[in-house]
Amino acid sequence: MEAIGNHILVRLRHILRWGSPMDSTEVEQEAHKEHKEHKAIPNEIDAISKLVVDAGLKVHKSLGPGLRESTYEHCLAREFRLREIAYQRQVALPIFYEGEKIEAGYRTDMVVEDAIIIEVKAIDTLTRVHEAQLLTYLKFSSLRLGFLMNFNVTLFTQGLRRMVR
Repeated sequence: MEAIGNHILVRLRHILRWGSPMDSTEVEQEAHKEHKEHKAIPNEIDAISKLVVDAGLKVHKSLGPGLRESTYEHCLAREFRLREIAYQRQVALPIFYEGEKIEAGYRTDMVVEDAIIIEVKAIDTLTRVHEAQLLTYLKFSSLRLGFLMNFNVTLFTQGLRRMVR
């Protein structure tokens, strides 16, 4: 909604200033300038993320689609151990509501190097609900980078989503 509001404001300012409307490319460029700056993911975390994706690719190449999520999670954990990448499995994620800690039973599948959340899936298709779930986990954990890894696909890249908060 905020992006739409920015676009409208940009168009109105341009019309008031110059007396003519902008084309859509100009609107996009101006709205992007007004959008608050995003922080880049630090280089060391970005480097770890490449190792995480490579580990997921190896697991997918070895096992292929059709197994349970827990199987892929166990094998991914093994890959991280072999690569000496620190990780935790099934990390409890408390929710804070009006200052009170609520243990609602949420768990992230994996947290790598205390910096990256991984949600392992073995489903037909990733949806916006899965993306929203990961973004919510990132928000509540105060982490910025996460991956959805759906192993129930022919090509690993079809089931991989990198998300930054």
